[in-house]
Amino acid sequence: MSTLTRPKTEAVATAPGTLRGSARVLLRVHRKALWAGAALLVTGIGIVVALRVWVASSEALCGGGDVTPCGDEIYVPNYAYTSAEGYLANGGTVLILLAALIGLFVAGPLIARELESGTFRPAWAQSVSPAHWLAARLAVPAALTVSGLTILVIVYRWGLWAFRSGPERYGTRWHSTGVFPGTGPSVLGYALLAVAVGALCAVLVRRTLLAMSLTALVFGAVAACLSAWRYELWPSSFRKSTDVLGHAPGDWPIDSGMLTASGEKLYWQDCFEADMTQGVEACMRDRGGIGYFSEYHPASHYWPLQLVETGILLALAALAVFAAFRVLRRLHG
Repeated sequence: MSTLTRPKTEAVATAPGTLRGSARVLLRVHRKALWAGAALLVTGIGIVVALRVWVASSEALCGGGDVTPCGDEIYVPNYAYTSAEGYLANGGTVLILLAALIGLFVAGPLIARELESGTFRPAWAQSVSPAHWLAARLAVPAALTVSGLTILVIVYRWGLWAFRSGPERYGTRWHSTGVFPGTGPSVLGYALLAVAVGALCAVLVRRTLLAMSLTALVFGAVAACLSAWRYELWPSSFRKSTDVLGHAPGDWPIDSGMLTASGEKLYWQDCFEADMTQGVEACMRDRGGIGYFSEYHPASHYWPLQLVETGILLALAALAVFAAFRVLRRLHG
C-alpha cells in the first residue's frame, strides 16, 4: 500500500516548486498591483478611443473637413484635431514610462523587499531554489507587461491613424521622439529591459528604495541615449542637387549642407557658428560649396530602425538577466 501512495506524496511535495505554482503565488500576493495595472490598461485604451471619437465627431472649420485650405492655402484644423494630436504626440513617451514603472515594481516590492525583509526564506525552504524563485519573478511581470503593452501599441497606432490624411504636422510624425517608441516592438524591448534591470539592481543592493532608484537611473540613461542617437541606428539616405533640397512629407531630415568640387561635405551649422557678418550661403560658397546635399531617413526606414533598437534592448535585457542569476548564485548558491 505504501508503495502505491508514495508517488502521490512526492508529486504533492514537488508541486509548489513548479514555475506555474510560483506564478500563482505571485499573482495572489500582488493582486492589488495586478488590478492597478489592469486599470491603467483600461484607462489608456479609453483615452485613445475617446480622442479618436472626438476627432471623428467634431465639426470642421472648412467645408471639406479639417484638412481643407481656408482661403489662402493655410490649413485651419479644428480644436478637436489639434488637441487630440497634442495628446497623442506623447503617447510613446507614456508607454516607456509605464515600462519603467514595471521595472521599479520588480526592483522594489517584488524582489528587493523580500530580500531585505527575509520573507524569501520560507519559499526557499519549500523545495523552491533561488534560481527558480528569481525566474518566477522575472517571467510573470515580463509576460503581463508585454501582453498589456502590445494591446496599448495596437490601440495607439489605431489612434494615430486618424491623422493619416491630415496635413503634415510634426508632433505625430513617425520619427517624433514622443511617437516612435510607442508604435512598434521597441517599447516591448524597453519593457523587458526594465524588468531585467529591476531584477539585477534588486539582487545587487537588496534594499528597496536603493534598488528602485538605481533601476530608474539605469533605465533612464539607456532610454535617453537611444532617443538621442536613434538616427544613427541605420544608415541614412543621401541626396544631392544643384538646387536647394526639400523633403518629402514622410522624410526624417538628419542633416544638410553643400558639397565642394572634391565631394567634401560642408554643414550649414558650421557657417552659423563661424561668421554672422555675411549670409550663410555666401559663407558656404566662400568655403567652396557648389551643390547641395541632404541626409535623411525616408519612411521606409521605420522598420529597420525599430528592429535595430529592439534588438539592442533585448540584448541588454539578456545581459541583465544573466548577470542577475550570476549574482544570486554567488550570494546564495
